[in-house]
Order: sequence, then C-alpha cells, then structure tokens
Amino acid sequence: MRVAVVGGKLQGLEAVYLATKAGWEIVLIDKERNIPALNFAHSFYCLDAGSSGNLIPALTGCDFILPALENKAVFKALIEVSEVLEIPLALDMAAYEISSSKARSDLLFQEINIPAPIPWPNCSYPLIIKPSGSSGSEGVLKIDDQEGYELFKKENGPELEEWVVQEYIEGPSYSIEILGSGENYFPLQVTGLEMDDIYDCKRVHAPVELETLQLKQFNDIAVLIAREINLTGIMDVEVVLHQGQLKILEIDARLPSQTPTVVYHSAGINMLELLVELYLGKPPR
Repeated sequence: MRVAVVGGKLQGLEAVYLATKAGWEIVLIDKERNIPALNFAHSFYCLDAGSSGNLIPALTGCDFILPALENKAVFKALIEVSEVLEIPLALDMAAYEISSSKARSDLLFQEINIPAPIPWPNCSYPLIIKPSGSSGSEGVLKIDDQEGYELFKKENGPELEEWVVQEYIEGPSYSIEILGSGENYFPLQVTGLEMDDIYDCKRVHAPVELETLQLKQFNDIAVLIAREINLTGIMDVEVVLHQGQLKILEIDARLPSQTPTVVYHSAGINMLELLVELYLGKPPR
C-alpha cells in the first residue's frame, strides 16, 4: 500500500505514524520542509498542494490519498486529482463544511436536541466567544461580565455573525472518533483531554473514568451526529462533563491529532487502517 499524506504538521505526524505501524509506504507532501512528519516519510515532495498540476506527479502511483490539513484550496485540488488519477481520497467535503463552522455545528446540535452550552443571550456570565471558522481553541475568548462584552463588541463591531457566543462551562474534556460509511457508524474508544493555557490540548489519555451509562451516551451522541450529516469517513466529537452532563463542544470531520495514537496504544486499533479500508469498500472489522 502506497499512501500519500498531504500536510506534515500535527495531523500529518499522526497520519504517517499510523501508516508506519500499518507497514505502508508513505509519500508526504507539504509546502514547507521543516515539518514534524518529515522523517517518517519514504518520499517527500515540497510543493504547493493548492495546485492540481503540482500534485499529479507526486500522487501518480499512490493507492490512497489522505488530507492531513485544513485548507479548502488544497481540498479542491485533491478532489480534482483524485478523480483524474482514480485514487480514493479520504475526504467528506459536505461533512467538513458543517464541522468547520462552529455556527453551523451549533445549529445542528440544537436541531437534533443534543446537550450543548447555552447560547447567548439565554445564558449568564461568564461567556465563551469563539470565531465560527477557527479550529480548536484558536481565537477563543472568555468574557466575565457585561463590561467585557461591550468592550469586545466595540473592538470587533456590533455584528456577531462570525462569532459564536455561549455560556462558559467547566469540567473534564473527552473525545471520541467515529467512522461512518454513509449507512453504518462505528464509534471508537473514548479518550480524555487535558488542557492548559499554553498548549491547548497538552495531553491525551485512555481509558477514561466515565460511568458505563455516560460512555453509552457519548457513543449515542457521536452516532446521532454522524447519521445526521451522512458521514463517510472519520469524525472527532469533543464534549465536556459539566455538572454530571455531557455537553458537546465541537466536531471535526477529519483525522484528528493526538487521539488516534493514544487509541492505538490503548486498544490496539489503528484508525488509519480502518479509514483506508472504509474508502476501499472493505467490510468493517
């Protein structure tokens, strides 16, 4: 199996590590040379993946393409090249469009009645304000009172379409990955996320100390969301256990970083192998 991984930063490092464990040949593509995933690759192409013309020589002869970044121009080029070369591409663009917008994701959670932080103005202070299109905790602000909220509006404009404003909740964070074929959905192992102000997610661990009922609830939440967006591929679901209730924070319809390696060492499950098998039409193991 010759697998092309496009993107060599955190997601790419996760992908090439798991590809190494699967015993595959790895072709790595990135526009930068100083990237964490570089030394795992068997071959490396330093190029702008946003151009389909650049990609064809690098991807010719590959059996599978895995995007390991978040860049819509690159996604567009990869879709074009995968169709021309007839190489499976692990990308559910429709699901990604939903998960990459916190505003659209939050609306989805409301529509299917999944517990989530209460949106402003139906909640009290403190608030969390986050850019709709950012990933993880990038650009996220905590606002403690009305004075802080008015200052935020003054600095960013009174219109808040590009921001998600909701109650601030505290508690341990957990994550689960789910694989979807568009018909069947397979939640994997729950992992615990440890956060700090410098590194965001600084550590991941598994197994976790959640009650059996809470684990089942988390699995059910992941399956409900995956079914609603007709997921084909992999999705990450993150929650906070707040006052005894799992409340969903966000979803990401792409291969995440950190959690897959933890699941591999805890449960012996290689998510990348399962993802490739899914796109190659093999029955789930």
